[in-house]
Amino acid sequence: MTTGENRTQGGARMTRQDKARIFALFGRHINKNQIKYLSAGHLDVFESRREGVGFTDPVSGRQMYDCFTAAGCFNVSRRNPEVVAALEAAADELDMGSRLLSSPEREELARRLAALAPEGLDRVLFAAGGGEAVDCALKLARGATGRGGIVSTVKAYHGHTGFALSANGKEHYRHCFEPLMPGFSFVPFNDLGAMTAAVSKDTAAVIIEPVQGEAGIFPATAEYLRGLRALCDRHGALLIFDEIQTGFGRTGRVFASEHSGVVPDLMTVAKSLGGGLCANAALLYRDTPRLRGFVEAHPDFHETYAGGGGIACRVSLKVLDYLEKHRLWENAARQGARLKETLEGLKRENPGIILHVRGLGLMVGLEYTHEFMGPMMSDALAKRGVFAAYSGNAPQVMRFMVPITVSDAELDEITAAIRGAVKDMKTLLPLALLAAKIPGVLRLLNNEKIQTTLFTYVRKLEALLPRGGGN
Repeated sequence: MTTGENRTQGGARMTRQDKARIFALFGRHINKNQIKYLSAGHLDVFESRREGVGFTDPVSGRQMYDCFTAAGCFNVSRRNPEVVAALEAAADELDMGSRLLSSPEREELARRLAALAPEGLDRVLFAAGGGEAVDCALKLARGATGRGGIVSTVKAYHGHTGFALSANGKEHYRHCFEPLMPGFSFVPFNDLGAMTAAVSKDTAAVIIEPVQGEAGIFPATAEYLRGLRALCDRHGALLIFDEIQTGFGRTGRVFASEHSGVVPDLMTVAKSLGGGLCANAALLYRDTPRLRGFVEAHPDFHETYAGGGGIACRVSLKVLDYLEKHRLWENAARQGARLKETLEGLKRENPGIILHVRGLGLMVGLEYTHEFMGPMMSDALAKRGVFAAYSGNAPQVMRFMVPITVSDAELDEITAAIRGAVKDMKTLLPLALLAAKIPGVLRLLNNEKIQTTLFTYVRKLEALLPRGGGN
């Protein structure tokens, strides 16, 4: 796939008038401000011919590498042919099924998940999505321990449902809905001393992401995770790993916990489990007397109407087949090392622009010196055929989470586009950095609403200029 080329390569073309009409309807019936936000970062594209590691924008005909993958939903690629075939075959004979009944598909997926998971996590509860899986984990932790305290981390992201929302470590996500679930507290990530001070005999569980995603791609250190394991064991608290983004090969291991060798008491998985085609999620937990005892005594403590459905389980089984057959975590480790090497080189060449490169496998973050550079880089990348999004909790961090099926040649094109985008951004930076030196201006430039307004005007100005078929 060649980036930046204005050709359809299949799929229906869409005119700019079509795009404007669809966006007007989206703004009227769904969310007008979302369109402004996407437009500011040149992310106002449509997805046609979704396949492999990207898609085609039907307006410009430009092929786009997908380096966001809906935060890790497309590990086995967009519309993987083997997974699509499994979905089609399942739809010929199954539906979602009844949650009250047993099913061969659900039992087989539970067996496969337990076999693939870190040793000891061999009991499974299904959920419809990641947030619901986190809800299930937190309810089980409270029910099994009889305690109310939950310790999460600052800038953590665990979902938008009730318990999961309460565990989000950024006020931005919580403040409109407070009071939320009581008993939640937050400490800095990777700070074992702060966690030690927060955990007590009243703590039901500690919940963390082995790699914080929305916060800006921060991997937990092995020492931190081992310290959490010992801390929870000492106080009788449960340790929960949220592997919704990191699971199924993304970080160069099947699960991110394998890097440290630490096995949690409960682990949530979702996103790529559904192959980007059929949402499915699960909670895996240890077969201990208090966890198993609570579930068996309260079989209806958590109910899901879509999780573990017949069609979804067939799809998930094929995802696991493909993952294991091709050992995709090994490709993620190798390609992730290549990507980080390129980004480290860019950092050395551009110390005034790039602060940090961090991540595991193909879950990599590139941090800029200022927040306003996030949408600038999104715009520059999109013009070169790379769809990437900056972190919700850290706009100065660009997240690169390409499908872990990516080939050498495809990654070469992606890294070339990143280099070109940094070069393009540098042509605009002198004016922005000069303005940032004026008292108060940097604070305005780093304000999301100001960024959205400013870049929307820039896009409108670009639309008035002659173009050769670009977006």
